[in-house]
Amino acid sequence: MTVKISNKIVGYRVTKADSASEKPAEAVASLPKPIQMNEYIERPDFLLGTTYKIKPPVAEHAMYITINDILLNEDTDHESRQPYEVFINSKSMEHFQWVIALTRVISAVFRKGGDVTFLVEELRSVYDPNGGYFKKGGVFMPSLVAEIGAVIEKHLKAIGLIESEEMSDVTKRILAEKRAEFEASKAAATNDDTGSDYPANSTMCGKCSTKAVIVMDGCATCLSCGDSKCG
Repeated sequence: MTVKISNKIVGYRVTKADSASEKPAEAVASLPKPIQMNEYIERPDFLLGTTYKIKPPVAEHAMYITINDILLNEDTDHESRQPYEVFINSKSMEHFQWVIALTRVISAVFRKGGDVTFLVEELRSVYDPNGGYFKKGGVFMPSLVAEIGAVIEKHLKAIGLIESEEMSDVTKRILAEKRAEFEASKAAATNDDTGSDYPANSTMCGKCSTKAVIVMDGCATCLSCGDSKCG
C-alpha cells in the first residue's frame, strides 16, 4: 500500500511490527529532557566530595586536593555524577598564589559542562624547567601541575568519565612471571630513594611514565602497563 506524504517531515524513528506496547511519539516527546552540566546550575547545599593527598618533593608540606561532584538527574535513567569544583589546601604558602588561580580556572571549566577530560592532558603536559621528579611507585611527574592533573585523571576514572585501561588476567599473570624471573636472575637494590615498586635498574616507560621497564631475552617490557617493544 502506497502512502503519500503531504506534510513536511520533521522527524522519524524505527519501530518494530509488535511495537503496540511502546510509548507513542507524543508521549516520548513530552518526557523531560535530562539536565546537562552548565554554568547556570546553582550550587546545591550538598555535594559529594573526595580528597586526595600528594607529597611532591618540590613542596615542603603535603597537598590535599578535594574534588566535589554534583549529582544530575538523580533517581532517573540519566543520573550522572559530574565534577563541580576543586580545592587545594596545604600548609606551604610557597605555591599559594598560582594554586588558587589554577583551582578557580579548573572549577570554572567543570561548571561550564561538556567534555572536561581534556584538562587531564593539558595539565599532565606541563613541564617544570627545573626538571621533574619520581613519585612513590616510580611514576615520573614532569611537574607539580602534572601531578595535580594525574589526581584529576584518577578522579574522573573513579566517577566513570574516563574509561580505565585494565589489563587482562592473562597479561597480569605473564608480567608477574616476568618480574619474578627477572628478580631471581638479578640482585635488586633495596635502598632506592624513589620508593619504586619495581626493580631498581628498571628504566622509564614512555607510555605510562613509570620506571618499570626491564629487558629480558632482548625484549623491553614494562611491568606496570604491559607495553612491549616485541608486540
